[in-house]
Amino acid sequence: MISPPPEEVLAGRSVFVTGHTGFMGSWLVLWLTRLKARVTGYALKPPTDPSHFVVSEVGTLLQRHHGDDVRRADALAAALAEARPDVIFHLAAQPLVRESYRIPRETFEVNVIGTANLLDAVRALSRPCAVIVVTSDKCYENREQVQGYRETDPLGGFDPYSASKGATELLVSSYRRSFFDPSKLAEHGVGVATVRAGNVIGGGDWAKDRIVTDLVRHLAAGEPVSIRNPKAVRPWQHVLEPLSGCIALATRMLTLAGAPWCSGWNFGPRPDDEATVGELVERFCQAWGGGTWKDVSDPSQPHEAGLLRLCIDKAVTQLGWQPRWHLSQGIARTAGWYRRYYSNPAASMREASLEDLQAYLQTEPE
Repeated sequence: MISPPPEEVLAGRSVFVTGHTGFMGSWLVLWLTRLKARVTGYALKPPTDPSHFVVSEVGTLLQRHHGDDVRRADALAAALAEARPDVIFHLAAQPLVRESYRIPRETFEVNVIGTANLLDAVRALSRPCAVIVVTSDKCYENREQVQGYRETDPLGGFDPYSASKGATELLVSSYRRSFFDPSKLAEHGVGVATVRAGNVIGGGDWAKDRIVTDLVRHLAAGEPVSIRNPKAVRPWQHVLEPLSGCIALATRMLTLAGAPWCSGWNFGPRPDDEATVGELVERFCQAWGGGTWKDVSDPSQPHEAGLLRLCIDKAVTQLGWQPRWHLSQGIARTAGWYRRYYSNPAASMREASLEDLQAYLQTEPE
């Protein structure tokens, strides 16, 4: 089955994005508005200062901005009813593993109850739409296994963040079975899918305890970078990779027989394109033009997974999606974006972000 290109499908459509002030959400809005979608955003203020949302002036691209919390069910339902969306991308979350140890209850409230509020609001809309809930690669029960996790593997989570994402997947599955049965899509018109994205990098992420955030702050200041788990393996990818998967999935949900798309989807790097934290740091320093780092591993620190891989076979074979950039390209683009920012922090970074997007779209998948 061949779907029309996203620019044909999404142009003029009403698209509702939660978490649009965050790192992934702001990049998504930039892409959607390039496709001429009419985007409504719902989120709290940007979680960091600076932020990609602000420095790339993403707010000026929105049809409507709702500055509110997904835990406020009535406000969320009212915003959705006003937008009358054709597509919903749900990215609002407490996104940090280490922060979840500090605020576990809030992490579960935002990530799980916030998603329940969204899906209840979708029920109240009583109109056809495609709903894509973005969770995390950490939603799986991590057994430190060598092979990548598949969409059919058990869900779980050691830390509160990972457990909240596993719980969110179970919640979405329950709503899909109970209220949005894919086999009855012709009756209710609501397709619901989830996306499990790998560890994203890219320009404009200043979140606490993120590896690239720590790198650029220290490198820009000429200081050595402290690294906690240099031997840990993660499915690194540029932020545009999982967003391309989200857009491809939404396009198919809107134009093709919907039932096959209403499930969970992994978007990660190629199996031969992984790297440890230490390798990522070394390669980023090279792309930056210099820099040093030191190992500050501490076994008394909160638990973090040592090995995490995603299997992307389902997305490749069924959705026709595959990564466009190798990790080296993602690192080079990310380092270049930050060097441009730190050379002139007062300048708008929208052009730099759009240049990265254009370069990504011009790269043919292998």
